[in-house]
Amino acid sequence: MHPRLRKLIGAVALLTLVCVWALVAMALAQSALTNINGWVATIYYVVAGLGWVLPAMPIISWMARPRPGDPKPR
Repeated sequence: MHPRLRKLIGAVALLTLVCVWALVAMALAQSALTNINGWVATIYYVVAGLGWVLPAMPIISWMARPRPGDPKPR
């Protein structure tokens, strides 16, 4: 697959991931976390805010792979 196409697909996948992640985190915070302690809310928002990075890592590594047959950069 051409690197430009792979990066386009990866960018769309990352945008979709971030949007879906934000909507799910927001829905969970509004429904289940309305009457909680401030420290628990802080921990939730830190985890929810940074949690999308782990699912994004495989997408980014897939985007950065060279084409088969291309020489390795030095």
